[in-house]
Amino acid sequence: MSDGIRIDLHVHSSYSPDSRMRLEQIVDRLGIAGLHGFALTDHNTVAGHPALAELARRSPRMRIVPGVEVSTLDGHLLVYGVSELPPIRRPLVETLDWVHAHGAVAVLPHPFRWAHGVGRRLCEQARVHGVEALNGHNGMVPNAKAELVGARRGLALTGGSDAHELRGLGRTYTTVPDEAESVEEILQAIRSARTGAGGTSLRVGERVRLSARTVALRALRGFRSI
Repeated sequence: MSDGIRIDLHVHSSYSPDSRMRLEQIVDRLGIAGLHGFALTDHNTVAGHPALAELARRSPRMRIVPGVEVSTLDGHLLVYGVSELPPIRRPLVETLDWVHAHGAVAVLPHPFRWAHGVGRRLCEQARVHGVEALNGHNGMVPNAKAELVGARRGLALTGGSDAHELRGLGRTYTTVPDEAESVEEILQAIRSARTGAGGTSLRVGERVRLSARTVALRALRGFRSI
């Protein structure tokens, strides 16, 4: 597998309630961030997918993957290769049944994060294709735990910045084989566990800044959960 093809598989745009990044800004930033593509994974919406498809048409050299970050009753789930919104705020197992029935791909994001992670039991058991081994908003310990479980289970290991602002884009990323150019080929690389995770976890000072930003955004939306 090549180490050269880097895709950020966890990116939020202005279609998410906690991000202001426009899709055009993300695409323009890919080269600066050392990326060859990204997955759009807005919270509980695929409203950005039509605009994403137009960007993909205009940028054929970029690997651009339609996805969504789904809120389940047990924690968040990344779903790739969908054109409609999976069931939200349902038990994880029900959402995963939908994912498999629709031929999509499921990855557990930040499973050991105290907020929005599914926790160890489900990370060990859930019928997913991969585990996010490097999340750009996590510290080293929760990322290491996720990588250990994913490797032990023989699942795909992925990386995603969880970026909500441009400076976070590409902090962590997924590597895919050179030949994985189309969306389906990228999804198949995840299904067959032919991916890797790269980048760096958050340092202490960065975590403090991110926590302050998160609290401010939650206050703006009336502390409603995502």
